[in-house]
Amino acid sequence: MTAPARTLLGMLTPSSNTVLEPVTAQILNGLPHVSAHFARFRVTQIALSDHALAQFAQTDILRAASLLADARCRVIAWNGTASGWLGFEADTILCREIEAATGARAATSVLALNEALALTGVRRLGIVSPYTPDVQARIGANYAALGIDVVAERHWNLADNFSFSEVDEATIASGIREVAAQGAEAVAVYCTNLRGAPLAGMLERECAVPVYDTVATAVWKSLHLAGEDVRRVRGWGRLFDLLPGN
Repeated sequence: MTAPARTLLGMLTPSSNTVLEPVTAQILNGLPHVSAHFARFRVTQIALSDHALAQFAQTDILRAASLLADARCRVIAWNGTASGWLGFEADTILCREIEAATGARAATSVLALNEALALTGVRRLGIVSPYTPDVQARIGANYAALGIDVVAERHWNLADNFSFSEVDEATIASGIREVAAQGAEAVAVYCTNLRGAPLAGMLERECAVPVYDTVATAVWKSLHLAGEDVRRVRGWGRLFDLLPGN
């Protein structure tokens, strides 16, 4: 007897992240034929030191991707935001390498976010993250190079990746409200270990701007690349009203 058709999504996960897996499962809850599967590689600190940057070496990421390929995932996504400070080209190269090594389609949280910003014509962006000031500044500079001004931001000066998951939703919501009030055309929750996605719908109604969470952007793009209609995901914000490209 043949099992019903399934859509299997692979997610590359920082080892110390405890948010993206349950939130991804919650987003997919209304699509019973779709499931997410996770492979970890070691990431414990977010900083601009050589040691911290070396955590994102492609060798370790591709090794994790190969394990997801064993599960025949149709899409493999890097569910993390490192290219925000490494440079967006790092994710473009990574996607190319994942696709060559595994045969799966590839996506990343940040490239998906940038696509959503392009689709909605955002030029004045607000960013909420847990990061240190130098990491936050590097992210802002990379968006400036894209022609997107980070007009407002909030960060909590944290470097330990596990600690990001302990920032409570009230703090995250307050950061989003403050940034939205300063003229941002959209707000990005820029960390896949923050519980921003469950807040998106509520705060979009309250603040009247899109809230793009980077866990949600990885799911959004992965679903589309797997041939699913992203508009079937309801209750997770305006992102899922947008149709990404191929």
